[in-house]
Amino acid sequence: MLVTMNDKEILRLSAIRDVCEKRIRRSDAASVLSLSVRQIQRLVTRFRQLGAAGIVHQRRGKPSPNKIHEDIRCQCLSIIREIYPDFGPTLAHEKLTEHHNISISLETLRQWMIADGLWVPHAKRKPRVYQPRYRRDCLGELIQIDGSHHDWFEERSPKCCLLVYIDDATGRLMNLRFSETESAFDYMVATREYLEQHGKPTAFYSDRHAVFHVSKRDASTERLTQFGRVLNDLNIELICANSSQAKGRVERANKTLQDRLVKEMRLQGIDTIEQANAWLPDFIADFNRRFAKPARYPKDMHRIVREAPEDLDDIFAWQELL
Repeated sequence: MLVTMNDKEILRLSAIRDVCEKRIRRSDAASVLSLSVRQIQRLVTRFRQLGAAGIVHQRRGKPSPNKIHEDIRCQCLSIIREIYPDFGPTLAHEKLTEHHNISISLETLRQWMIADGLWVPHAKRKPRVYQPRYRRDCLGELIQIDGSHHDWFEERSPKCCLLVYIDDATGRLMNLRFSETESAFDYMVATREYLEQHGKPTAFYSDRHAVFHVSKRDASTERLTQFGRVLNDLNIELICANSSQAKGRVERANKTLQDRLVKEMRLQGIDTIEQANAWLPDFIADFNRRFAKPARYPKDMHRIVREAPEDLDDIFAWQELL
C-alpha cells in the first residue's frame, strides 16, 4: 500500500521505528519529536497495528468538522450573482449580513468570490503608483471639494453631478448634494448647507474649474469668481490645486462613491435627485461610521458663523463683478 507522508511524518516514522527496534528509548524519541512519552507510546502501538499508515494523521483527506455546508456557499454565490453582481467582497458581506441574515466571515466570502470568478484580488491587478500627501492635523482645517459627473441613477434618471465635501484630516464626508450641473449656484447652495451644519472651515481645496478660478489675461488684475467672492466675504481661504492628483483624497472618495453610493441607491429604490438629497444624510452617517479616521489632533478648526441669515442672503446672492 502506498502511504504519502510529509517531512514531519517521515521524521516520526524513523523515530518510532527506532523505538520499536529498541535502538532508542521512548523518552529519547519524545525529546526528538517534542511529544510526551504517552503520545510516543500511542504512536508505537498504532505503528505495530497498522504499520507506516498508523503514523499518518488520521483526518487526512477528510473534510474539516468546521467546514461550512456547501448549500450555504451556493446560496451566497447565487444571491451575489442575482442581486450584487458588481459588489466587492466587503460590501457584499455587509449586505448578506444585514439583509439576508447569513453569517460567514469576510475572508471566507472573498475566497468564494475569487474561486467563482466574481472578484479579482488586488494583488493580481496592475499596481497604481501615486505619491500620497500627508493629511492635515485637525478637523475643518482643509476641506476638499469636487463635482463628480456620473450616471448615478443607472439610467433611472438623467446623468447628474454629485458635489462632494470631504475633510482632509479625517476622510469624513462633510456634505454631499446632487445637482443637475456643476455650477456656481449649486456650489453656493451646498456650501451654505455646509456652514449651517458644521460652521466655517479654515480653507476649501478645489481644482481649477471655472467656478473657482479665473484664467488671468492681465497679470495686473486680480479677479474673483462669484464663488471665490463668497468665500472671501466669509473669510474662508480658497486653494486651487494644479492637478487632480494633488486633491487625491476627494478623487478617491469619488471613485468609492461611484461604487457604493450607486448600489445603495439601487437597493433603496431612489430614482430622483430630490429623493437622493433627502436620503444622503443617512448615507453620510453610515459611510463615516465605517471609514472615517480620527484626526491627529482633536481640535475642531470650524468657526462659528456669526453672520445673520440676512447677511448670508446678501453674501450668497449673485453680484455683478467688475
